[in-house]
Parts: sequence; C-alpha cells; structure tokens
Amino acid sequence: MDTILFDLDGTLLPMNMEHFIGVYFKLLAQYAAPYGFDPKTLAADIWEGTRAMVVNDGTMTNEARFWQVFRERTGRGDAADQEMFLTFYEAEFEKVRSTCGYNPEAPRLIEDLRKQGYDLILATNPMFPRPATMRRIAWAGLNPEDFRMITTYETMNTCKPNPEYFRELCRKADLDPARCRMIGNDAVEDTAALACGMQVFLITDCLENGRPEELTVPHGGFAEVRKWLGI
Repeated sequence: MDTILFDLDGTLLPMNMEHFIGVYFKLLAQYAAPYGFDPKTLAADIWEGTRAMVVNDGTMTNEARFWQVFRERTGRGDAADQEMFLTFYEAEFEKVRSTCGYNPEAPRLIEDLRKQGYDLILATNPMFPRPATMRRIAWAGLNPEDFRMITTYETMNTCKPNPEYFRELCRKADLDPARCRMIGNDAVEDTAALACGMQVFLITDCLENGRPEELTVPHGGFAEVRKWLGI
C-alpha cells in the first residue's frame, strides 16, 4: 500500500501565512496579558522558541525545546503557564479561523484516497500543540480519523525543512520513503522530503517560498494532483 503524506497549512487548509500569524499572535498576546505576559515582547519570545524547534537536533521533543528557550528568555513557562497557552487554543484560537479559506476539493480528495485504501499521514510542521492542530484540521473540513498519524510538537523531535523530520516520521510510522508521496505547498519545507527518497507534489494555490515557473517538482492545483496520483 502506498502512503501519501499531506501538509496542512496552505495545502489542505488555504491561508496566507503572514496574515494568519499576525492575527494569531495578536490574539494570543491579548489573551496572555492578564497573566503577566508583556504583549510587546511575547511575539518575539514565541518566535525564538519557534526558531529553536526548526533547528531542533532530535535530542528532545519540539515541545520541550520550545519551552526550554521560552523559559530562558522570559523566566516563565511552568505548568500553569503551559496550561494557560493550551486554554487559549480552546477558548480563543477559533477566532483565527477567519484568516483561513476553505477548499471543498481538499476533503473530497482525502475521502477518495481513503476509499481507495491509501495510507494517509498528516505531515504538518510540528510546531503547534495538538489542540491547535485539531482545530485547523476541522477548519479544512477534515477529521483526525482521516489520518493514521498526525505530527504535532508533543510527538516530534524535528521540524521541516530538516530532512530528518521525514526520516523521523518514517521511523515512527514504519514507512518506506520510496513508497511515500508528499503533497505540500512550500518549495523549501516540503521538498525536503526529496532527500529521503519521497516523490513530492506542490499545491500552488497558496505557494510558499517559490514561484510556479521556478519549481522543479510536479505542481498545480487539486485537478493536477489527482492526475499525479492517478485517481
């Protein structure tokens, strides 16, 4: 059975990443302010934690790496602080949905692939906690049960564009990279799968880090990806 890996943000869930991040950080800063976090510096502190996850060396989870750097910068990050952030995703994160679009072709493709017996993995960059990822899956019109594995920051020790992310995923899901196809929208992050021997297709509706005329891998919209998959 062939395995198909999907990115989420900008692939199955249409979005402008810059707009999404701007609204997300503004809401989070407002939510965290009553708990003693400085809205003026919180975004920078989160970005540093995010950068640490991007270069994580695999010796700890992305979750542990984020909070290690966040504590070093802020002196905050105990269990109560972490619970406050998780509560944000339950209470306020839904408001960020307005920055995202919806493409009915995404759930239709997933449904058709499942009916044909394909093994599906949600290979979203694991820099969000699971509750935030579950929300975004729902925004795309999908269910967690659609995928055998979903990568989140609690369970992964690496991030895209490090090719080790795809190797780690294959080890944990017991996959042969040569029998995997990766579908994403980022010409840097998702093409890192090529280094592991996977085939890659880029959805260009919300293309990141590249222009269609510069791409050296198969690319296009959902009609083209169906042809590429042969369905």
